[in-house]
Amino acid sequence: MANSLAPQNDQKTILLVTNDAVVSDFVAGSLVQNNYNVLIGRSGEEGIKQMKLYKQEIHLLLSALDMPGLNGLGLAAQVSVKWPDLKVLLMSECRGGTLVLNEGWHFLPKPFVASQLNALILTLVSPPGMVPKYKRAGFPASKKAVA
Repeated sequence: MANSLAPQNDQKTILLVTNDAVVSDFVAGSLVQNNYNVLIGRSGEEGIKQMKLYKQEIHLLLSALDMPGLNGLGLAAQVSVKWPDLKVLLMSECRGGTLVLNEGWHFLPKPFVASQLNALILTLVSPPGMVPKYKRAGFPASKKAVA
């Protein structure tokens, strides 16, 4: 599902990092359906490696918050040092308490549906004042929430 080739035209590149294969497949499928170039890492360490190997611009880090080893917060912190303008979106089943993130980092609680994810990503990777439309029809998993 991952596309390590250079993006086409104005296609944005998203680095998706999660150790959950079901979530990875669901989210990557939705992103590809909406014309994003998707790079996939199965751990925080793989995410760092993908960023170092990929020679084009990466527009968004979309990562699970909870992962063994280098978790989403640690990954975002490391990435932000080298790529300070990169947008960060963390997803989790975070229950109870308050989640405080660095400025410019965003949080998407699970469960969510594809339309929620895509709308949030559009606001993060689109130039100010220009939010393109995304496809809602034709993706059967859009009715199914990611848990």
